[in-house]
Amino acid sequence: MHRYRFLLSVQWVILTLVAIALIPTMIRLGFWQQHRYEERTARNNLVSSALHARPVPVEQLSSPGHAVTRTERYRTVTATGTFDTARQEVVRRRTNADGEVGYHVLTPFVLTDGKVLLVNRGWIPADGAQTAFPKIPAPPAGRTTVTGRLMADETTAASGIKNVQGLPDRQIMLISSGQEAHRLGAQVLGGYIEQTGPQTGSPEQISDPGSEDAPLNYAYMIQWWLFAAAVPFGWWSLVRREIRDRKEAAAAETAPKAPDTPDTPEKPEETEPAAV
Repeated sequence: MHRYRFLLSVQWVILTLVAIALIPTMIRLGFWQQHRYEERTARNNLVSSALHARPVPVEQLSSPGHAVTRTERYRTVTATGTFDTARQEVVRRRTNADGEVGYHVLTPFVLTDGKVLLVNRGWIPADGAQTAFPKIPAPPAGRTTVTGRLMADETTAASGIKNVQGLPDRQIMLISSGQEAHRLGAQVLGGYIEQTGPQTGSPEQISDPGSEDAPLNYAYMIQWWLFAAAVPFGWWSLVRREIRDRKEAAAAETAPKAPDTPDTPEKPEETEPAAV
């Protein structure tokens, strides 16, 4: 065992402790990536199922005070009524597909029974200072049937957007059916819809929710576990190399030295006898 005594040196003790700590850390990171993969896969399946479900009247999924659930989110719904442009608002600091900052246009949609559905009609650019109410393209006039994706009320916790107070008139940060019901003095259906039809070209329609890259998390999961498995093999390879290097150094020290070769005396130069 004497050849392993070098493992007790400070350098090797530190290296061994680091290797021991890395193994469970990498295994835990692999499990974390596995959970992210499962969450993203479930989310993608849920969104795909909702988007491909048969459209239903919005009243079948929402009502005043209703909290839109995960399974109801992104469901395509239809509604018939009229747009109330006199009381529409804009939602600040929203981006389009190209990353440009502007507004989302939120217009109350009065249903035939008098209830109100909040309709996010899409994105418009911010023109200059965001203190004045922007010019908004008019929606279809008169009785209209709209379709859209049902969405839950926005919150700071879910979106990361701070609900700033003291904004200019008819400008908001988050879409809340409860706050809109108080402002409008009407029965407002829970949540809101992102309008997908009829398509008018302006405001710019909000793009479909993309799928999250779940396979990337799966690849990271495998990668971390391979790293965890490689740590002991790497440590053992370093140990074997250290033993080999020490053996070679010891052999070089104990090898007999070759005797010095004496210098060969030079022969005197032969000279021809002097001519008589």
